[in-house]
Amino acid sequence: MLTDYIEQAMKLANYDKLEDGTFAGRIPICPGVVAFGKTLRECDNELRSTLEEWILLGLKLKHPLPVIGNIDLNQEPCHESLGSL
Repeated sequence: MLTDYIEQAMKLANYDKLEDGTFAGRIPICPGVVAFGKTLRECDNELRSTLEEWILLGLKLKHPLPVIGNIDLNQEPCHESLGSL
């Protein structure tokens, strides 16, 4: 589920080539997820890493995360007793 969420979010990424020839990337639906790189590939890798950290921190701090690709990471896990298995 987490891998699918990351892949769906990365599909929403926007990249710009800056005046100095480097690249900037961001995922608009994920506030603060921004990265830079000397090449587009480096920028993409940095953006993915930033997104992963952003998600993990959001989950840990219980921040609301956007629903992406019909994947909602905000749902509380439900626990069933072992007796019901």
